[in-house]
Amino acid sequence: MKPMDALLEVLRTEGVEKVFGNPGTTELPLIDALAKASDFEYVLAVQEHSAVAMADGYARGTRRTAFVSLHVAAGLANGLIGMLNAKRSRTPLVVTAGQQDRRHLAQDPLLAGDLVGLAAAAAKSATEVHQANDLPVVLRRAFALAAQPPAGPVFVSIPMDLLAEDVDVPVPDRSPLAPLGAATGLDQAAWILASADHPAIVAGDGVGRDGAVAQLVNLAERLNATVYHNPMHDRMNFPFTHPLHGGMLPSHNAAVRAALTGHDVVLVVGCHAFSPHQYTPGPSFPERTRVVQLDDDPAELGRNFAVELGLTGGIRASLTELVAQVGRRAQPVRATRPAANGTPPPTLRAPLDPAVAAKAIADGLSTDAVVVDEAITLGSHLRPLLRLTRPNSFVHTAGGGLGWGIGAAIGTRMARPDRPVVAVLGDGCALFGLQGLWSAARYHVPVLFCVANNGEYRTLKDTLTESYGPGPHPGLDLGRMDWSKAALFFGVAARRVDSDTELREAVASAGSLVEPLLLDVPVR
Repeated sequence: MKPMDALLEVLRTEGVEKVFGNPGTTELPLIDALAKASDFEYVLAVQEHSAVAMADGYARGTRRTAFVSLHVAAGLANGLIGMLNAKRSRTPLVVTAGQQDRRHLAQDPLLAGDLVGLAAAAAKSATEVHQANDLPVVLRRAFALAAQPPAGPVFVSIPMDLLAEDVDVPVPDRSPLAPLGAATGLDQAAWILASADHPAIVAGDGVGRDGAVAQLVNLAERLNATVYHNPMHDRMNFPFTHPLHGGMLPSHNAAVRAALTGHDVVLVVGCHAFSPHQYTPGPSFPERTRVVQLDDDPAELGRNFAVELGLTGGIRASLTELVAQVGRRAQPVRATRPAANGTPPPTLRAPLDPAVAAKAIADGLSTDAVVVDEAITLGSHLRPLLRLTRPNSFVHTAGGGLGWGIGAAIGTRMARPDRPVVAVLGDGCALFGLQGLWSAARYHVPVLFCVANNGEYRTLKDTLTESYGPGPHPGLDLGRMDWSKAALFFGVAARRVDSDTELREAVASAGSLVEPLLLDVPVR
């Protein structure tokens, strides 16, 4: 089998159906091969960050490793933002980039560069293939490593001349790996949890990644434990409407410590530290609080805080066993969806207060909707109002690389065509990933993009005012932009929202979309 055929065979047997990318000269052999392979779809992005973001959303939605093809050093550099987000969110990706022809690399040709060095900080592993025989083996390793806890992006550099070599290379069979089993020491964990007077659980994104939401609900109900989402969580790890849901923990240690005060035992499940955003002195936990930690990554145990007991194992398998061992402390609490207000509030006109816009979005969401959140100011109002109960209903990234939301929403909808996707975006965030709208239009992806248009970096203004006093400060004003025109330029239908009623109704109709639609939502 020739190198290019071997590459496609590895992708095929790894379950890859879509190749997300933006091609250049070094990817032309791949593009030619894909033209003859009808079982693959090449999903074009007009900027590499959008390609990686789409793959991120797609990998989460399908729960399979996604494949990305970038172009040499410059294309890889553009894609690094998405790779950093995927690494932080632990999204399994295999990212490749075409390297220049090896026969003239010594001459430092145009577009060449140290691809491995460039990718290293944003990937779990970065390597370059040097021999055609090694290509299938390296790709097999990449897919295995990307999915292995902690999941994340793996980078492979592939010289373009290697793919054109006229040699036969063997393709190793895929090696199916059994999922992690239950942790050892669960009997001791059950004893500690059952002895608590006021237990709490911190539900990390590992719960959602491993499909363990139902198991965590069972455990929380048996313990009658308050369940907090980890700070700036990326997934729906516990039903938002459940009576035991305590909301999301704040993103700095002092506030986390205050929220957990009064709980004598805390179980931390699948949580990458507590991801503090701003420094505050002191530990995350109140003094004398007993902490049990469960994770599929042993490096997380005791990493940022001392634990009485650290457990390594599959999240779902361990929670299933833990439920059986804990017994029942109280009558199980059943989730109840909040009743809708029978009297509709008066219509409010744009520009809307961010809290009003958030409520309109939350009230309009259908029970099967998926929310992709990249709205920093509006998102802080939205999260406490969400009534999401189905797994995989919430998608966010704590990676910090802005411009992720548009592409992630497209990939999410491609992965889950049976569920409406509503992307809630800040205007500053959306500007970083604006080119993703081209792909939404090109592939007719029916996502509802809600852009909160306040014409400024609001969160920075708030932080500056709190820390240094009122401004004005330079570099924080964008000015009012016409997002309808921006969307139409890329071929996406758009309209301006003039009231909270119109916003709520548009969100409610997201499931009937057959093409993408952008809402320009003026907020104060």
